[in-house]
Amino acid sequence: MADELSILTRVGHPDFLDLPWGTPLEEWDHERMVPMAHGVSRHIVRFVRYDERVYALKETTERPARLEYDVLKELREEHLPVVEPVGIVAGVDDHDGAMLITRYLDYSLPYWYVLGRDHPALAEHLIDAAVVLLVRLHLERVFWGDCSLGNILFRRDAGALMAYLVDAETTERHTTLSDGMRSYDLTIAKENIIGGLLDLQATGRVPEDVDPFGITDDLEQRYHQLWDELTRTEEFAVSERWRIDQRIRHLNDLGFDVEELSISSDGRDIRIKPILVEEGHHARDLRRRTGLEVQENQARRLLADIANHRAWLQKDAPKPVPRAVAAARWLADVYEPVVESIPEELQAQLEDAEVFHAVLEHRYYLSLERQEEVTHAEATAHYVDNYLRKRPAERQLDVEWPDEI
Repeated sequence: MADELSILTRVGHPDFLDLPWGTPLEEWDHERMVPMAHGVSRHIVRFVRYDERVYALKETTERPARLEYDVLKELREEHLPVVEPVGIVAGVDDHDGAMLITRYLDYSLPYWYVLGRDHPALAEHLIDAAVVLLVRLHLERVFWGDCSLGNILFRRDAGALMAYLVDAETTERHTTLSDGMRSYDLTIAKENIIGGLLDLQATGRVPEDVDPFGITDDLEQRYHQLWDELTRTEEFAVSERWRIDQRIRHLNDLGFDVEELSISSDGRDIRIKPILVEEGHHARDLRRRTGLEVQENQARRLLADIANHRAWLQKDAPKPVPRAVAAARWLADVYEPVVESIPEELQAQLEDAEVFHAVLEHRYYLSLERQEEVTHAEATAHYVDNYLRKRPAERQLDVEWPDEI
């Protein structure tokens, strides 16, 4: 071991001083070690648990560790979906050895778990989520360089999935990102995904009916469709200026905010092109109204329920109910009672916002079946007893991963 160990950690996380830094990571046998799902890595990656939090430790050298830490911190500060960088440990040996520490994503699932155990429709959601992640990075002029399903973790998002980048070792930030670089990144992604799926099929972890080549063809097609939606130039007559608002609303419906829009006109026609586009339109709206931090599709669903609750509140009100009042009443009278009624032993099954989405879905179908209005409390109790208890736990500490992952 080197003479001096240096540990840099962000405030709010452990100091990690109790770990056996004098021993190579591969040989660690410590009470804090836990098995977690992760993709294939060029480096040794192990996981440690502190209370209800799990951290990933990647063995590397000091310069790459600091570069990846800085990139992850920058991307996270810009609200891109990446894992949280927590710290760097330098001086772990006499050969410039270092470790990068990141926070393991709560309630996240590896792609082979989704493909192997879940509803077939989620395979499409998985590709959609990967496409959105890659497009978001490219919009921010980020070249990934090693996009693969193994370098992504997925979280449920109101029936869909949201993808998070977990390995930024090859990531580069550019002032501009050319079409050639985007195409190259997409090619790398396709090759990595095909190889990863074929390897998992060989081990029996992904069903034989999953078509790796079909999946990557879908990925490429959907990537180009989304990129075109977010970046294309649109031309129309000056008399149709309302189409500017229409374009912005359309991008909002896709879950993106337009921060800058280029508008040019020759007096007869108008040309518009989004310049700065950022995902998270509905999530930011919900955060402003309620303080809840959820994912985009979850936010979209919760906002719709707030609107329904506001309409119900206004039913007999002498004057319109302000949106802020409706949101506060919904949070106190609807959302929190549902979440707080989930038995403690079942809270590892799904995260709060996903449980609430499931209850809303269940309430709708239960009302159709009974042909009468079903309350949130009734729907919650029925969902918990008939569905939630039968689900496997998805919080990372409660999932029974294979011995080799």
